[in-house]
Amino acid sequence: MEEDLKAALKTLREGGLILYPTDTIWGIGCDATNEEAVKKIYALKNRPESKSMIVLVDSEASLERIVPDVPEMAWQLIDVAVNPLTIVYPEVKDVASSLKASDGSLAIRITGERFSKELCRRFRKPIVSTSANISAKKAPAVFAEIEDDIKNGVDYVVGYRSDENKPASSSNIIKINSDHSFKIIR
Repeated sequence: MEEDLKAALKTLREGGLILYPTDTIWGIGCDATNEEAVKKIYALKNRPESKSMIVLVDSEASLERIVPDVPEMAWQLIDVAVNPLTIVYPEVKDVASSLKASDGSLAIRITGERFSKELCRRFRKPIVSTSANISAKKAPAVFAEIEDDIKNGVDYVVGYRSDENKPASSSNIIKINSDHSFKIIR
């Protein structure tokens, strides 16, 4: 795992793309503050920039650095979540503008998975985590299902956990609006 962490960090710092394990499905990642790197993911996935992506952070403190005002409701949801939970926050700062939805919101998850958590901790910035598939195609449940176009389109493929064959699933997503109302997306 250590060699993968070092290589992934080097790639992120150089503005490259990584393919890495998360607390849900495998993700394509980059520095969430690097506009050019984010654009590379949109191009690789053939995804319209109007569709925002998820970012990962390692801790509550990291979340507070990019969400100016974390609603109390979000803390309560995080505390009771049994499965990985992504929350769409109405306002964020210090991330690439193309990551944000047209209303300025952004989906963020505090990862609990060992590799992605340590990667975020060492990188000290949020990391994009979008499903490892071409847009509109089925998200792969295991590494072996990831298409070669994706594997060949990133700058570094993490080997850690790539041999696992237990299918993973996407996170739950809840959107919190600026008026503190919410909507369950999935």
